[in-house]
Amino acid sequence: MKIDALHQLFLSCTSISTDTRKVKDNCMFFALSGENFNGNTFATEALNKGAKYAIIDDPKYKTTDNTILVKNSLKTLQELATYHRDYLGLKIIALTGSNGKTTTKELINAVISQKYNTTATIGNLNNHIGVPLTLLSMDKNTEIGIVEMGANHKKEIAFLCNIAKPDYGYITNFGKAHLEGFGGIEGVIEGKSEMYEYLISNNKQVFFNAEDPIQKDKLSTYNNKIGFNDSITNNYNYTLLDTNPFVSFKTEDKVINSNLIGTYNYTNLCAACTIGRHFKLTIHQIQNAIKNYVPTNNRSQIIDKDSNTIILDAYNANPSSMDVALNNFSIHKAKNKIAILGDMFELGISAAAEHQNIVNLLADLDINKVILIGENFYKTKLHHTNLEQYKSFEDFKNNYKTIKDSALLIKGSRGMALERVLELL
Repeated sequence: MKIDALHQLFLSCTSISTDTRKVKDNCMFFALSGENFNGNTFATEALNKGAKYAIIDDPKYKTTDNTILVKNSLKTLQELATYHRDYLGLKIIALTGSNGKTTTKELINAVISQKYNTTATIGNLNNHIGVPLTLLSMDKNTEIGIVEMGANHKKEIAFLCNIAKPDYGYITNFGKAHLEGFGGIEGVIEGKSEMYEYLISNNKQVFFNAEDPIQKDKLSTYNNKIGFNDSITNNYNYTLLDTNPFVSFKTEDKVINSNLIGTYNYTNLCAACTIGRHFKLTIHQIQNAIKNYVPTNNRSQIIDKDSNTIILDAYNANPSSMDVALNNFSIHKAKNKIAILGDMFELGISAAAEHQNIVNLLADLDINKVILIGENFYKTKLHHTNLEQYKSFEDFKNNYKTIKDSALLIKGSRGMALERVLELL
């Protein structure tokens, strides 16, 4: 079936589903297969649960007129998403980066939605399946789409840009994330910069942090760009006022207060403000949006639990984000500060050195006690007495001693699931 005909069928459906557990009435089900499962085997179940059509790529499973056979279900999903994006003709803002992607995406959405109808990536559905699903969730009421793009190998961002065809783009930063897949920090820079390459080759608008020397260098000869915090080249400048505990900053003599912690979130906030101002939002609208945005999903959440104040930043971690989180926690005004840190994943041959670097950094920080959890942190050499090591979360749990009257930073990679610490507290 040609993509335009499939798109007409899609327009008659309520939504897209790739999971029979989430099938809704009159949705279009795509039978996607993985290493350990064949999505085609679920097509009949999806139709029985209320799907209007099931898209399959194995002729053995074509049982009714509502089972539509294509060459490759995943590729068809991606092609349908691009066709739908062109059909709607809306503006797409794309963003990627090593740290802060999802928070920045949510901030941009919070700001832009004060004036426009927006559709943004839900959670972190930011890969070769998530980006198409995000595009296909947009409809004729969407004026601006905000698409987060993630990658752990080169060429992935380029691939996602060709699906979403963004009109605007922003890279949060280049940090030590997914070093195993990218082959080191130079690979990270090269991979994330694929967004710049797409935007530049199509003369699209780039937003950038003018205080980041890498971004500044990459865009030095490109004119269609809007930066922030560089008074020589642009008008969007901000002054950091406070980060203890929440970030507040000033622009045009107007103070903007947030519910976010850390100087690292200051940059994310500046980016959202800059994009909002480009789209002609007033400072008052931006103030409102940021004041009302509260982080969720284990990202820089502030939780008061009994006598403790917890900074829950357990959604993910890499050497760059761990470094800035610890430095920020070090200047926290609390009398007793405890950091509970979990292993950082996907570092490949750099894992041992990067975990040791974090332990070495701790020697210079004002943190009363540090608890290290995970096989990589367990192998590090300790240089001072306020550190504890546990090979697994279970080991930590079995040796847990009550913590009271403290400020806690909880941070680790997603696989460590350190939000489980809350149950102990």
